[in-house]
Amino acid sequence: MSSIELGLDTFGDVTVDAEGRLLSQARVLRDVLAEAELADRVGADFFGVGEHHRPDYAVSSPAVALAAIAARTKRVRLTSAVTVLSSDDPIRVLQQFAEVDLVSGGRAEIMLGRGSFIESFPLFGYDLADYDRLFVEKLAQLLALRADPAAHGVYPAPVQQPLPVWIGVGGNPESAARAGSLGVGMALAIIGGMPERFVPFADVFRRAGGTRLSINSHGYVGDPDEFYPAWSEMMTAIGLERGWPPTQRPDFDALVTRRGALVVGSVAEVVEKIRFQHELFGHDRFLMQTSVGTMRHDEVLQSIELFGRVRDELSSL
Repeated sequence: MSSIELGLDTFGDVTVDAEGRLLSQARVLRDVLAEAELADRVGADFFGVGEHHRPDYAVSSPAVALAAIAARTKRVRLTSAVTVLSSDDPIRVLQQFAEVDLVSGGRAEIMLGRGSFIESFPLFGYDLADYDRLFVEKLAQLLALRADPAAHGVYPAPVQQPLPVWIGVGGNPESAARAGSLGVGMALAIIGGMPERFVPFADVFRRAGGTRLSINSHGYVGDPDEFYPAWSEMMTAIGLERGWPPTQRPDFDALVTRRGALVVGSVAEVVEKIRFQHELFGHDRFLMQTSVGTMRHDEVLQSIELFGRVRDELSSL
């Protein structure tokens, strides 16, 4: 367990103040920077920023946010979570993260995915019928460029040669096998159900040749009652879009148990949950998203402070 890396990520959800009023996107972005700075101070190994193109999120370009974070931090590694490659340009993605790598002194990583939301496809003029084909083709192009950017006329050159790449997977065995065969890391998202149900995807990844595995989950170090309202509101809102039933408190209570997907509770409970998942997956990284929905910034900061104690506890085992 002493070798597992622990990190935090955010989508820049538009949140609320103490009176429940929605904050401006400018304020949310400032809060994201503050959360990243604190993550760096408490010893988090990496910090991720996701991509969305809708009014309830403040980050559409992870690389821009990460460059700002790079200038304010010293050691934490910086990753997208995820970059929606299917609707982006592989050359520009590589260039942007090379610049983040340069600004940060060699701390940048790229997490690539199709994206669990689809708003970027019509926004940038892509057909959803090409959802899978676009990702496969652009992933191959980016990896070819990454191997030798200068040979393809792609500049600037990053500090790291090559830039670390992860592929975000939500539970698709073909995607897990592809990540393994390409020799890149796999970030397996577990946001519902029982984690052991996802072990076969890790097995597929490793049988295909993969080594570096990250488990990505929603979580909160602190009182579950503080996390539940924002989490349930966010999950219910997404459910309305996707045909899921509304989220109820018994659903949440089941997910915060030892065998559930949510990593929520006291420092000791979160440590135990991460240890339990490590017994299942033997993973190299754990990535926790606390700032979900309208979770208040002060509560996120409180959780990050305690996350540093989780880091210390696991490092001492």
